[in-house]
Order: sequence, then C-alpha cells, then structure tokens
Amino acid sequence: MSMLEIGFASTGLVLFLIALRAPIGIVLLVASFLGIWAALGFNVAWGIARAIPFDFIANWAFSAVPMFLLMGFIASNGGLTDGLFKALRILLRWLPGGLACSGVGACALFSAASGSSVATAAAMSKIAVPEMLKQGYDKALATGAIASAGTLGSLIPPSILMIVYAIFANVSVGKLFMAGFLPGLLSAAMYMAMIVIRVKMNPNLAPREDIRPEPGETAQALKEVWPLPTLILGVLGGIFLGIMTPTEAGAVGASLAMVLAAMRRRLNWTVVRLAVRDAAIGTSTVFIIAVGATMFTSFMGLTGVPRAISSAMLAVGDDPVTLILMIAVIYIVLGMFIESIGIMLLTLPIIYPLLQAANVDMIWFGIIVIKLLEIGMITPPVGLNCYVISSALRGIVPLSTIFRGAMWFIMTDLVTLSLLIAFPVISLWLPSIMN
Repeated sequence: MSMLEIGFASTGLVLFLIALRAPIGIVLLVASFLGIWAALGFNVAWGIARAIPFDFIANWAFSAVPMFLLMGFIASNGGLTDGLFKALRILLRWLPGGLACSGVGACALFSAASGSSVATAAAMSKIAVPEMLKQGYDKALATGAIASAGTLGSLIPPSILMIVYAIFANVSVGKLFMAGFLPGLLSAAMYMAMIVIRVKMNPNLAPREDIRPEPGETAQALKEVWPLPTLILGVLGGIFLGIMTPTEAGAVGASLAMVLAAMRRRLNWTVVRLAVRDAAIGTSTVFIIAVGATMFTSFMGLTGVPRAISSAMLAVGDDPVTLILMIAVIYIVLGMFIESIGIMLLTLPIIYPLLQAANVDMIWFGIIVIKLLEIGMITPPVGLNCYVISSALRGIVPLSTIFRGAMWFIMTDLVTLSLLIAFPVISLWLPSIMN
C-alpha cells in the first residue's frame, strides 16, 4: 500500500471505531500508531508514540486548561452563580417568554465562568427548566432553550474548546477569547429574539408571569450576583488590556474565584476538594484526546492525506466563503454523531493546509468552527446537551420533545452563523484593538 492509501485506510478505521462509540482519544492513538507502523515500521511508530505525549503536555499554553476548569468549578460550587436566574427573571419579566429569556441570559453568564457547554446545560436545567414548567411553559420551548443556550459555554470566553483550537491552529489564545465575546453575545441575543417572536405569535407557549417585586427586591437580587461579573471582568479585562496572558489569567481567575467564594462565606474544604477533583478529571479527558489528535496530525502529515483532500476541495472552488460553506456542511454532519472536541481535533489536521492555501484568517475561522460545534451539541441523534437535560430532569420531558424544541434554536444558530460568515468584523473587531 502507498502512504496515501494507508492514510485513507486509517482515517476510515477512525470513523468506523468512533461510530461504534469507542473513546475518541484512544481511537486516534491506536489508529495513528498502527498507521505509522504499517508505513514506516514499529521502531518509528514507538519513537513517535513515546515523544509526542511529553512534548504536547509540556506546552505552556495548555496549563490554562486546568486553571480555567478549576475557576469554573469553584465559581459553581462556591455559590458565585447562585441567583443568576432569579435576578434576570426580575429584570426581564416584561418580555414575552421572559422566563425562557432569563434562562438564556443566565446560561450566557454561567458560560463565562464554566467554559463548558455540558456543565452550563446541566446546572441551568435544574434551576430554570423546573420553574418554566411550573409556570406552564411549553415543554419543548423550556428544555430547548436551556439545551441550546448551554452551548454558549463553548463560544463565550474563557472556553476550553478555544484553548485547544488555538494551540492546534497556532493562533493567540487571548485574541481568540476576545473574538468569541461579541459572537457569544450575538448568539444569546438571537435566541432571546426568537423566543420573544415565537411567544408573541403564540402566547400559549409561555404564559405571562405576574411578578411584582417588593421594594428593594431588585437591588437585593443584583447584590447576590455581583461576584460573577467581577470574576468575568477581572479575567477577560486582564487579557484584553494585555496585563495577563491567558495562562496567567486562568491562575488569577481560579484565585479570584476562591477569594470571592470566601467573601460569600461559601468556601470550605469540600468545595475546594470537589473543584480540584473535577478539574483534574476534565483536564485528563481533554489531554488524552489532544495527545491522540497530535499523533494523528503527525501521521496525517506523513501520509499526505491533508494535501490530497485540500487539492480536491480547492478544485471545486478556492473562494474562502465557498470553502467555509463546504467545511460547515462537513461539521454539521459530523456533529450529528461525534462529540465537539473530537470533531475539531479529527478534522483540523486535514483542513488546516486547505485554509492556509486559501489565506483564511484562522481567528475568524476558529469562531466559525466553535459555532458549528455548538450546533452539533443539540443536533439529533447525538446532541449531547439534549441528553444532559433529559438526564437532569429524570425523564420528565421526553428526549424527542427536547430535540423538537432545540430545532428552533438550530435554525436561529444558522442565521447567526450566516452573519458571522458575512461580517467577519463581528469576530475580529475586539482582537484588532486589544493590547
């Protein structure tokens, strides 16, 4: 077999094993090792397998991953996210579908602390969805809103997916964080606009809630949530002003989260222990997948598969927008079956040379990728956030109903994605003015 044939055969093996639900990190490691063995011999394969894990994990930029995970878990377990939904419920009570809009806003703020779509959806499903169902909201709207808004954890910085993408695409983590800020706000605003329009057209979807805050209740509700905006501004403000690198910002964010939790008298040994444990588990999971993807990247480079695919796609059209649209179709299809970080690390080694040849801005493309991965988080049959909502509600709402509710938000995401592609300035303005 030629090198190219070995490369395509190994890629087919990877897709087959992933379809069988095998762990993607192990799949990438095994397929890459076997492919290099077949192409260059066992000694070369073993040498690469020994060198890559150390070289990759020693990457200084990756130390931001455990720090931001730790920050998010301390913020969540330490009570910094408590009261988000309550405060927004009071502030947005005048909107049609105000409870659903409050859930979206709470998810957006929680995302800025957690950096994880799954964590955001799981936390808000236990707070916002039961309250919406209690008020008589349509089950599909209530669950679809939180499942979809939970995906903002990938787009609103700090985002673990952004850190991983930045390292593999060789772009600035800080600039990518800033690039995701406005698209994240735009996505949340589009969700809210869609909810308001639907409820105005069909008021039965969301009965108007009669909330009459007591004097001083609004101020008290806002007083309860001030630590989270403080944490977000401290971290992102430091990156934007050039005071801290993203890695330093992760450490500062984790420390600041502990200080704020202590000020709220919610910091104790249990909170710290659980946060450290969950951060370690999350970091290990990301690292195993990333090491597998790094070895797969090396293997793909040896076989020439990326060049072959790039040449084929460039033959169809070398216009950047045309290429982005072709890649978007691939991502949406893969998103139906594979988890987000797996899709990104599986495809980047193949499409990166193509994007370089077309002079595509990799910061802008990074936001497009994250948005496409968000859509995959709620697309059937393997929309992970929808399963998280179903599990959190213990089967109260059928999974089919959750997916049905998410379809409206998928259509909204496609509109938002079109805006991000048509107007790159939405993503690139903040990075262009940061220090």
